[in-house]
Amino acid sequence: MLPKELLLKAYRLMMTAKAMAEIYDANRPICKYVHSTSRGHEAIQLATGFLLKSCDFVSPYYRDESIMLGMGYRPYELMLQLLAKGGDPFTGGRAYYNHPNIKREGFPGIIHQSSATGMQVIPTTGIAQGIQYREKEKLSNYELPPVTICSLGDGSVTEGEVSEAFQFAVLKGLPIIYLVQDNDWGISVSSDEARTMDAYEYAGGFKGMERVRVNGSDFVDSYNTMQYTIDWVREHRKPILVHAKVPLLGHHTSGVRKEWYRTAEDLAKHGLDDPAPKLKKVLLGIRGIKEADLDKIEQEEVAYVKAEFDMAVAAPDPDPATVADHVFVPSKVTGEVGNRTPEGREKVVMVDAALHAVEELLQDHPEALFYGQDVGKRLGGVFREAATLADKFGDNRVFNMAIQEAYIVGSTIGMNAVGLKPIVEVQFADYIYPGFNQLVTEISKSCYLSCGKFPVSMILRVPIGAYGGGGPYHSGSVESTLATIKGIKIVYPSNAADIKGLMKAAFYDGNPVVMLEHKGLYWSKVPGTEEAKTIEPDRDYILPLGKGTVALAPTQENIDNGSSCCIITYGMGVHWARNAAKQYPGQVEVIDIRTIYPLDEELIYHTVKRHGKCIVLTEEQLRNSFCEALAGRIAQNCFQQLDAPVQTIGALDLPAVPMNMGLEAAMLPNADKVADRIGQLLSW
Repeated sequence: MLPKELLLKAYRLMMTAKAMAEIYDANRPICKYVHSTSRGHEAIQLATGFLLKSCDFVSPYYRDESIMLGMGYRPYELMLQLLAKGGDPFTGGRAYYNHPNIKREGFPGIIHQSSATGMQVIPTTGIAQGIQYREKEKLSNYELPPVTICSLGDGSVTEGEVSEAFQFAVLKGLPIIYLVQDNDWGISVSSDEARTMDAYEYAGGFKGMERVRVNGSDFVDSYNTMQYTIDWVREHRKPILVHAKVPLLGHHTSGVRKEWYRTAEDLAKHGLDDPAPKLKKVLLGIRGIKEADLDKIEQEEVAYVKAEFDMAVAAPDPDPATVADHVFVPSKVTGEVGNRTPEGREKVVMVDAALHAVEELLQDHPEALFYGQDVGKRLGGVFREAATLADKFGDNRVFNMAIQEAYIVGSTIGMNAVGLKPIVEVQFADYIYPGFNQLVTEISKSCYLSCGKFPVSMILRVPIGAYGGGGPYHSGSVESTLATIKGIKIVYPSNAADIKGLMKAAFYDGNPVVMLEHKGLYWSKVPGTEEAKTIEPDRDYILPLGKGTVALAPTQENIDNGSSCCIITYGMGVHWARNAAKQYPGQVEVIDIRTIYPLDEELIYHTVKRHGKCIVLTEEQLRNSFCEALAGRIAQNCFQQLDAPVQTIGALDLPAVPMNMGLEAAMLPNADKVADRIGQLLSW
């Protein structure tokens, strides 16, 4: 039998959770934000919270308030988030109830938690991946081996990203516990209409995944099972799934009421498994404990919760002036440093400059590692962009991934949480979309919704663009889609020196950076791209994000007499523009923006105002693109200085690049097309 004191503590907190649910429901006009409570799940959640240590990590999902209570959080702290108050210790009033994230001395770590069901499984598995990496590389000497617990509802297990995480966890043998709380409901969808097996049976298909069932409504069974499970993972450092059967006693959320979709019979059936009466029965069997004592505990918690709630209601709302805080952490790179053009060196191609940048980062930073599809030994990337890295740094630091774009992207969140700096790669821009869920839902919001506690410092390398023969699924451009995501930075270099300097800046920036690397510029094999080769900068060279450059300068005489124009572009567009400008010597200024976000608007507007005539050039389809939006901003900010409408050049609005690249001249921009538009604009 468990100690009496532990059982009484659990019962008291069950009464706390019950009182919280009741006061929220009784004050719905005040609790106007949608929320869930843990009613029915308290036993397994409290057992989990009690057993976690400060070295551990846990990802509670939105119904896990009792895990928070079990770890020692006050109802008041949770209520501050419920009411979106400024003092919310997790998100500063930015997110729904029980979406915690915390770095607090003496408590387990909690990374940013989102509302998207199942999406926390990849980032949390990334934590376990990071812990294992630190152990293997001897970067940490843990007194007590940490464990990671990922909590999720049974309805979310059917998400494809959950299977990606499970597969990686068993492949690598990660120290993680997947705690699945199964109440047979996914909002109004019952388990029998959503799946053919429960999570325990499903996990059996992942070779190497240990499994255990537990009665999650029985505190004694829950505590003993979780104690065994946590101790097992601390010792064996392998994954395990706990399938906890629990009742759902409350609403799905305050906005989706149980009476809307559940029958009286179903509610009565679930009510029979209420954890509190079960634990009360156990306590009444212990000598010296009377029903009046337990009734008193319940009364005390009702009064305590009311006092906490009143205090939370009276707490100040967030200061509107802080609404834009924490989108990014301040960049550590503030200016260009190092030698860009050292003497005595030959020019290198872009792919080699990028490779050398990554190699130098791995040499200088043991916390850095690189993984993605085909980047490990044998191949070193399909463009040889990672050639020899695995041979030099070992399979633990540079390794291949399965075709799991979501895991590749999302795992970087957990890696960051344990102090690692991942550089990862998606093989082609056309295949980045499975990773967008993690990029949008988790990575881009982590810094903002954690009030800067969990920024994601990572580099996502993405080979991009048409390069001859790639066809519909290997020639795409995705920068406009990326540019709609707030909370990430986007780099698009056009030459070897820039890619090296920007790669270094991205690593030190402290925020998520997507490196778009044009396949047609990697080797300068596409006609007209010879100037993508440059002298390779020294290893200390860093080029800050958000600083464009003049890639081609006009003569002042042509500017003064009004016979000049400027082209704003990036990537392959820089080379089209420079080649086109040869037909108009001294009349064209080419601006290479180098980063799409942050964008050097000061340089752009200053240049446009000098010339009065502007072309915005992109390889993408134009309609609703980043470049069309940029043209609009130029028109708005430079209206009085413009002598002609801002011109845009881009690809046709087709769903994909056709396989027959003989159509390239009719579809993609090129130097001839740009030259024609320059001529038209100069004659305006």
